[in-house]
Amino acid sequence: MDNGFAKIEQTERQMYGPRKLLLCGFTAQQQPVLTEALSAAGLGDIGCVFVGDAHLNMTLGELMDLPDHTGAGTSSSIQRAVIMSGITEKELHALMAAHRGADLPRPLWAALTETSEGWTLEALLSELSAERRELWARNP
Repeated sequence: MDNGFAKIEQTERQMYGPRKLLLCGFTAQQQPVLTEALSAAGLGDIGCVFVGDAHLNMTLGELMDLPDHTGAGTSSSIQRAVIMSGITEKELHALMAAHRGADLPRPLWAALTETSEGWTLEALLSELSAERRELWARNP
C-alpha cells in the first residue's frame, strides 16, 4: 500500500461486494458503447447501473442494490466514474482495457469497500476528484 492505493495484481481474487458496476456520468449515447465494449471483453455478465444526477445522495450500498440497467438511456452530468464491486483483479484489467479501447473520456476509478459502502455517491466523487488533483499535482 502506498499513499492509500494498493497495487492491483492479475489474480482471480474477487473484490468486496456484489458483482456490479456503478457507471456514473455517462451520456445516453456513451452507455451502449461502454456496454458493447464490456461484452466484447467478456464482461457482459457483470451487472451495470447507470448512475445519474438524482442518485448523488444515495449511499453506494443503496446504489448497488438497484436493479441492473437502472438509469440506462438517461444522460448524466455528474463526474464520470466507474465504481467496481465483486469483480476479480483480472477482470479489472480487462474492464480498464475495454474502456480505453472504447475511446471514452477518462473516468475516476474506485472499488467498493466495507467503509465506502456507507458513503454517499457525492462524498465518494468529491474524495476521488481531490485524490486525482493531488496525483496530478505530484505527477503532471
